Amino acid sequence: MRQAKPATIALRRREFLAGTAMLLFSATTVKAATIAGRLPWVPNAGNPPPPIKVGPWEFFNGEEGRAMEALVDCIIPPDPETPGGKEAGCAVFIDRQLAGPYGRQEGLYVRPPFQAGAKNQGHQSANGPAQDYREGLAALDRACKQRGGGKPFDELSGDDRIAVLKAVEKGELKLDGVDGKSFFVQLVKDVQMGFFADPIYGGNRDMVAWKMIGYPGARYNYLDWVNRHNERFPLPPVGMTGNAQWTRS
Repeated sequence: MRQAKPATIALRRREFLAGTAMLLFSATTVKAATIAGRLPWVPNAGNPPPPIKVGPWEFFNGEEGRAMEALVDCIIPPDPETPGGKEAGCAVFIDRQLAGPYGRQEGLYVRPPFQAGAKNQGHQSANGPAQDYREGLAALDRACKQRGGGKPFDELSGDDRIAVLKAVEKGELKLDGVDGKSFFVQLVKDVQMGFFADPIYGGNRDMVAWKMIGYPGARYNYLDWVNRHNERFPLPPVGMTGNAQWTRS
């Protein structure tokens, strides 16, 4: 039986591969999309944060939620021009974070041994943020009841709330079983994040913080404004979802 020459075999192989490629390309219809108005970003495309849902507390119980709303309004008090921490959704932001991966310490090494570390080593406790808040809020209410005639933090007057927080910050008021100063530092940081974060996380409601500081948000580019210093950007801020409005849906 005669065998085909190697050159003939190679030629036929090239013809076969070329024919297969032509078949694939001819069977595939390529359509181009025109982008206009805003970027075609939608929630959950790729790996974006899931938008929060407005409703009951997901982590806090009723007492903790009331304490948190009072706390965030002490840290960011309302004024005639800008809502305070409560109306801006800072307590909701923290609640949703504690109910999610942040509160559960997902992605972090959480096995013992746990040792006291330096400040630059960050969190070194076996407790995660969720447990820290649960214990911290309970200890704060106990301290307030002992100090304020049986009233929890949210039932104190505005001046008494500030006095309590100043005493905790300075270490003058000890919280039973909790490092009060560290808890207060973490609380302030989380409230600040909730106030200035993208509204998709639950805080910065109606983008009040961005409007206050003139931050334009997650716009596509600012090429026309790169060299225009000390001028207020004329357009309203835009969130990651491409909206200029905070949505309550």
